[in-house]
Amino acid sequence: MNASKPKEPDPMKTDTQLEPVFLQTVSVALRQLKQRLQQDYEQAYPDLREIIHLVLDEEETEAWELSLFPHLLLPDLVEAHIEKLNLRTVDTRHDNLLAPHLFPEIDNHQPAFALCG
Repeated sequence: MNASKPKEPDPMKTDTQLEPVFLQTVSVALRQLKQRLQQDYEQAYPDLREIIHLVLDEEETEAWELSLFPHLLLPDLVEAHIEKLNLRTVDTRHDNLLAPHLFPEIDNHQPAFALCG
């Protein structure tokens, strides 16, 4: 009996198949993030709605130029831009995010040692 070895996937074909899915996933995450940022900043500055929209669009473009993960950069870019406008930044952290923005502080200042081997 001649057992045939399973054919390994072509990495080039797999990459090209996954790329549209990846870009779509990132685009959806970015769009949702922009909506939350827009709401947060509009709540703090209701009279500056159009300016906030322009800031978000400008920084989204910058984030895409800097990374394939623009949703990771966008909040910091927007915050820096808002500060340049001499406005105070707003708390944009949400409990429903997968990765919390702040980590809880541990009030334990003892050194930690690990034994390897």
